[in-house]
Amino acid sequence: MKKNITKKLFGVILPALALLPAALHAQKKVNINWDKTLIVSKTTPTLQVVYNPYIKSSSPIYKGTFQALKDLGADYVRYVPWFPYPNAAVAELEPPTKDKTFWDFTHADPAMEDFMKAQEGHSVVINYSTIPVWMWKTKTRVDYPKDADGLMWDYNQGTELRDPSGKEVGEYFARLLSYYTKGGFTDELGKFHKSKYHYNIPYWEVLNEPDLEHKISPQLYTKLYDAIVTEMKKVSPQTKFVGLSLAHETNPEYFEYFLNAKNHKPGVPLEGISYHFYGRPSTNDHVTDSYQFSFFDQANGFLDRVRYIENIRKRLAPNVFTQINELGNILLDHDYKDPIEDRYWNLSGAMYAYLFIELNKLGIDVVGESQLVGYPTQFPDVSMMNWKNGKPNARYWVLRLIKTNFGPGDKLVTTSISNQNLMGQAFVTTKGKKLLLVNRSEKEQSLELPDATGATVNYVDLTTGDNPIGQTQLNSNTITLKPFAVTVVSWK
Repeated sequence: MKKNITKKLFGVILPALALLPAALHAQKKVNINWDKTLIVSKTTPTLQVVYNPYIKSSSPIYKGTFQALKDLGADYVRYVPWFPYPNAAVAELEPPTKDKTFWDFTHADPAMEDFMKAQEGHSVVINYSTIPVWMWKTKTRVDYPKDADGLMWDYNQGTELRDPSGKEVGEYFARLLSYYTKGGFTDELGKFHKSKYHYNIPYWEVLNEPDLEHKISPQLYTKLYDAIVTEMKKVSPQTKFVGLSLAHETNPEYFEYFLNAKNHKPGVPLEGISYHFYGRPSTNDHVTDSYQFSFFDQANGFLDRVRYIENIRKRLAPNVFTQINELGNILLDHDYKDPIEDRYWNLSGAMYAYLFIELNKLGIDVVGESQLVGYPTQFPDVSMMNWKNGKPNARYWVLRLIKTNFGPGDKLVTTSISNQNLMGQAFVTTKGKKLLLVNRSEKEQSLELPDATGATVNYVDLTTGDNPIGQTQLNSNTITLKPFAVTVVSWK
């Protein structure tokens, strides 16, 4: 009896084992239904530019940086002169006296000019994010560096405004906007300050990461937003305003309070919101191959929170747009002591590409990568430029690959890949049928595509490095993606 049972079992198991390689092979196929649309994209891929000395004309990478920005040709590019460089970020570093004001745009103008010139023909989101520290109540006077490039991480002091109504803050930003859009402004003492600028600024973001900077509560932020927007709309009625700009999206109170029109003054528009996400290594991570697990796990957690936030937005303010305008990765302090591995840039780019796909499905309007230029002491891990040679790195080329191929109006169609190391989404675009593939693994992955012989493949991977996007053609239906590769397959 035992022998018969054993024989029967082996008779079942052996054929199953024989079929196992074929089953595994089948798992590495991508299935696409080009006729079944999941959603029509309204998502624009873009980036942010943060002020620091390496975007100045004296920087060794200045020329390459602004050429890269211009060549990208992206819309909704966010420009942020921020608090660590108060000379460029704050236009009025001293409070006015009874007979003198201290408005000075000497250090702000050159970078603003370069940015606007590079963005000519494309929309911008301007965020002069820093409130002059003298508008806050502080125990003692807060001095600032006299050196234009002087770095000051503790400029943002104070949690209580000297004018609790926020009108003083609102008038400050209104004058700043007038300077750049109306050819000048009238200061607190009635003196006109002339400028040469008449820029079109379609979007202005109100403050930056208020949950970190000054630890502003949802209630105070909403009050400040109303005061600032009320004054700025007088200068530029057509400008749309982006609110919140949160560092962390984990506190639903900000969204519940800010998006409720009952908490705003009558007539103050709710037009857009923004928030940020950075994937980080776990405390045990030390090498790039292990970062992949924490980065993508955290990205999935972030996407769950986006879904929750979107439910709040749709319930309270369905006409408000969403800009997730800082996406990237921040390493641990010990990682800065040694050169960042080349493959890190590909991994970080792959995470952005993955989030671009998933945020597309959620109907997010703007998906912005952070940031154009970083370097040691200035968040080198988020840079899209190689600060050593002035060439764009893999993070930039991933954004450019996506921006070149995808945009609002594309149709996302049913796509399935059972290989968990690969993420893919097929699009029907105005330029034809395309598939965006992301290898989330540190190992090569192969995939069988439908009718792909002769298809064009554009890719960013470990072989392209700081060089432009690679291109090849498939001579079969099988494609192989190198570690952390981001690839676009285009059918004829």
